[in-house]
Amino acid sequence: MIAPETGSAPIRIDSQFDSGNIEVLSIDGANARLAIPADHMSEFRQWFHFRVTGAAGREIELRIVDLATSAYPEGWPGYRACVSEDRDFWGRADTSYDKDADGGTLTIRYTPASDVAWFAYFAPYSMERHHDLVAEAAASEGVTYRHLGQTLDGQPLDCLEMGDGGTQVWLYARQHPGESMAEWWMEGALECLTDPADPVARALRQKCRFHIVPNCNPDGSRRGHLRTNAVGTNLNREWHEPSADKSPEVLAIRNAMDETGVDFAMDVHGDEAIAAVFLAGFEGIPSWTDALGDSYYRYQRILERRTPDFQTAKGYAVSKPGTANLSMSTNQLAERFGACSMTLEMPFKDNDDLPDAEQGWSPERCKLLARDCLAALLEWLEDGGSA
Repeated sequence: MIAPETGSAPIRIDSQFDSGNIEVLSIDGANARLAIPADHMSEFRQWFHFRVTGAAGREIELRIVDLATSAYPEGWPGYRACVSEDRDFWGRADTSYDKDADGGTLTIRYTPASDVAWFAYFAPYSMERHHDLVAEAAASEGVTYRHLGQTLDGQPLDCLEMGDGGTQVWLYARQHPGESMAEWWMEGALECLTDPADPVARALRQKCRFHIVPNCNPDGSRRGHLRTNAVGTNLNREWHEPSADKSPEVLAIRNAMDETGVDFAMDVHGDEAIAAVFLAGFEGIPSWTDALGDSYYRYQRILERRTPDFQTAKGYAVSKPGTANLSMSTNQLAERFGACSMTLEMPFKDNDDLPDAEQGWSPERCKLLARDCLAALLEWLEDGGSA
């Protein structure tokens, strides 16, 4: 009996790991037909993360179907899937989208050099890496670890605090767990703030007290969700009345904020459709004042001047007076504390104003952007802050 050649054997696809998410419908040699399962107890589905083995030197074709009814179908045109063979460097694979094929089909083509290749909606940020990040930051001089609470799956909700100044700054990320670029941003921010030689960090820690939550949604992150926690709750629609049974993460964070107060807050996210970095503010809150609004717009202008990766032409529509959704954290914090609060959005695709053919928007650019955001905060404070 002659064994078949390895090159003709079917590939294998796995996703039973931290943040893994895919459904294998069929495999034919080096081709596969796939689907994205919805978040548990939710209809949101967009995040995928899986491993392909047995394809060294062979072009594989992966077709993810039924995407016209995904959470954000406008996220697929112009999108290229993330791929890695070492889980360190994440590039982009040849990807196309046909809205009329099989309910909307994303086709990924790639020829791995090795027998193992990983594909994801964006470069994943695992819970193991999260714990490494927290441990390293907590061991840094002047940093205090604070356990804010426990998630429904029993995971800790981690907060890192530092700085001796009076301005209360809250930075928090991954309310939507599939927006993994948010924790890459957090890694960059913490590397900057804990670097004893960094002049921006030294000045900021003199002026501010930082409260940093690198991952607001550990359960959704580990489960491979796009947008919700363990019971299908969208955390960024819970800030008006969080509850222990549906949104203990928000309840714990908001209670901690009530203890410290909030002067400046940044909620870090990713946007599926818009190929740009932008900010969303708190226009439309009942207690809006031009002075508070001007402080936000001033920060926006500073950041735009500091980095070409940020712009103000593209973004979300601004809420009309009195129509702000107070269940969203940025609006709630501006209304609750009079804080200069904002939502930072980064792309799943690329920054079309400054594209990178090899990587698109990447973990490396997330981390660089974080330092620019902090440098902009320092300039904002030196120019009068929210006063």
